Amino acid sequence: MLRSLYVDLNSYFASVEQQEDASLRGRPVMVVPVMADTTSAIAASYEAKALGIKTGTMVADAKKICPEIVLVQARHTLYVDYHHRVIDAVEQAIHVKHVNSIDEMVCDLTGSDRRTERAVAIAERVKESIRTHVGDYMRCSIGIAPNEYLAKTASDMQKPDGLVVIQQEELPDVLYRLELRDLCGIGRNMHTRLRTHGIFSVEMLCSASRQDLRRVWGGIEGERMYARLRGEDVPHVQTHKSTVGHSHVLEPSLRSVQGACGVIHRLLQKAAMRLRQYELHAAEITVAVRNVDGTKWKSARDITPTQDVVQMTMVMSAMLEELPTSGVPFKVTIALNNLTPSDATPVPMFENVGPARTALNASIDAINKKYGKNTLYMGPAWNALNSAPMRIAFNHIPDADVDDD
Repeated sequence: MLRSLYVDLNSYFASVEQQEDASLRGRPVMVVPVMADTTSAIAASYEAKALGIKTGTMVADAKKICPEIVLVQARHTLYVDYHHRVIDAVEQAIHVKHVNSIDEMVCDLTGSDRRTERAVAIAERVKESIRTHVGDYMRCSIGIAPNEYLAKTASDMQKPDGLVVIQQEELPDVLYRLELRDLCGIGRNMHTRLRTHGIFSVEMLCSASRQDLRRVWGGIEGERMYARLRGEDVPHVQTHKSTVGHSHVLEPSLRSVQGACGVIHRLLQKAAMRLRQYELHAAEITVAVRNVDGTKWKSARDITPTQDVVQMTMVMSAMLEELPTSGVPFKVTIALNNLTPSDATPVPMFENVGPARTALNASIDAINKKYGKNTLYMGPAWNALNSAPMRIAFNHIPDADVDDD
């Protein structure tokens, strides 16, 4: 039985840029966070991929492979706008059950739509709707299968502009031509663990017993994988957010200790605003700096659970006093960890974070949402107000009110 239809936009960031600028179409395009040879691609067009340039390729290496490579600085606000336009277009053909990432979404097939010919017709309508309402250069691959996991797998089996149907009766043989790393949930560490347990191929994975996979995964997730590979409809497990954070590759003009500290405070203020939006408190702050020469510095500090930007700024300032001055910072990362829901967080007895401070944070958020992100800010971020723009993580679609660049 076909239950799921999975939509995966092809080379999404690069395709958006090619849709926006017709002169980029048919050319190798590399989307980068900053215009510098020392950074790497966050996306590549299919023309670039054909040459061996992909996500993670260093700009300097890409220029050696293809001197004609076109570099485009990422515009995350634009990608979020296109994301919502794509959702609206898909909704013209079928309801979007949930969004998995900026370029992936899943739809349920119900009733007669589960018949193969009806499901394929819906997929074709989805493609046509995206071309019509979003742009004729916006291509997607669609997978149709008995469950969401296999539908996602099918969407990866034919790119670009693919349409693959996996039928229940084809399982598991239809998966045997895939590599283990082609399957969602099997990253580098899990791949190593599978090999340690004597599983070297998808066929061997599918032949393993439920108990075998439980041992490999170290728990119930192994049994869930066993069921997914057989087409069973395995419901999502609700996960709780465990961290809120941001990272940023520094522009050349900010590759100094002072510049890095300003960006770190800018990232902290963004993360604190997201924390309040999610109605969470954090009990740990972590900051990390990677230098141009590859050396790293990292510090973590436990704090009384809070969402107060003033308190976190004071803690961060103290932490950054320990930052070595000898390196040349290249990338900075901050994370707010050990999160708890606001309504389950004990009220602190000693810190000055009472109703007045709560009202101050709410006022800062409201004013910045209405008048612009830098209308009010904490002083340590003064030299990085236009840095650290919106970034899109795999499973986080930025809120323009919070993350807008």
